Amino acid sequence: MLLAGDIGGTKTNLGIYSTEKGPREPILEATFSSWQYRSLETLLTEFLEQVTIKVDRASFGVAGPVVGGQAKITNLPWVIKETQLRARLNLDSVSLINDLEAIACGVPLLEPGDLHTLNEGEPIPQGTLAVVAPGTGLGEAFLIWDGLRYRAYPSEGGHSDFAPNDPLEMDLLRYLHKKMEHVSYERICSGQGLPNIYAYLKDSGYAEEPAWLAEKLTTTDDPTPVIFNAALDTERPCELCATTVSVFVSALGAEAGNLALKVLATGGVYLGGGIPLRIISILDNGRFMESFTRKGRFSVLVSRIPVYVLVNPKIALIGAAFHGLEMSQGLQSI
Repeated sequence: MLLAGDIGGTKTNLGIYSTEKGPREPILEATFSSWQYRSLETLLTEFLEQVTIKVDRASFGVAGPVVGGQAKITNLPWVIKETQLRARLNLDSVSLINDLEAIACGVPLLEPGDLHTLNEGEPIPQGTLAVVAPGTGLGEAFLIWDGLRYRAYPSEGGHSDFAPNDPLEMDLLRYLHKKMEHVSYERICSGQGLPNIYAYLKDSGYAEEPAWLAEKLTTTDDPTPVIFNAALDTERPCELCATTVSVFVSALGAEAGNLALKVLATGGVYLGGGIPLRIISILDNGRFMESFTRKGRFSVLVSRIPVYVLVNPKIALIGAAFHGLEMSQGLQSI
């Protein structure tokens, strides 16, 4: 029996799986508020004390880089070690993988209802797949066909240099360069990047900040959902927020297209993370795909690449479960 988890800075999704049922059919599931626990060990101990199923192994997708079997969770004071978890929980094995690698592991297991199509394209069978996931940060990963199955690989491509594509984005880059040493795509295309765009547009006088919005922003610890909600509010339109999200979507489309070119993702590009789910209506309006395909001499090639939004919120958990079951039981090709 396998314990799998999607470990995030805000919430942790857990599930228990068996080889017989596979990674899409958990025997049971539970969700916890990560910030309420001082460590992952404390959270897992509480969960396992509440269930009667004996687990032997564990596999976790974690929101942070994994180096030498150890990870530091972004936005939480958690340091997770495979050896320590194995000893404390009395398990045969524990495997940690990056959360984007976990999402990538789940991509080949997707069903039609798990996807929203932005571009049908012309997928090449067994072509490389790419995953771009704007959440708190900007995660990227890719999958390569090895002759029998897809294998997932993590990436830190979200930290590559931001490249502006129009005068507004050039001014945005200059603005951010005055505030930080390195301006990456994550500084633009993520939950922590959206307020950077907003601040630039506000400070440059692009549009006036409404009084009601200014009040909301001063009373919240996280301005990102406030900006997104204001941009999507059709009853009380906010030009400043709408433009902020438009710039965000344009830059995200450009970076997704960059990754598609770098790994030649002829099998498809998948948008994961929490942000694409909440702005599907904006992603559908064409600006994202316009930026995605604006690649000069390679525009035609990129326009043939399918692009999807992952609408199954459990995809990272499914991927972590598949990874763990494969590690422990040697599952055949996916």
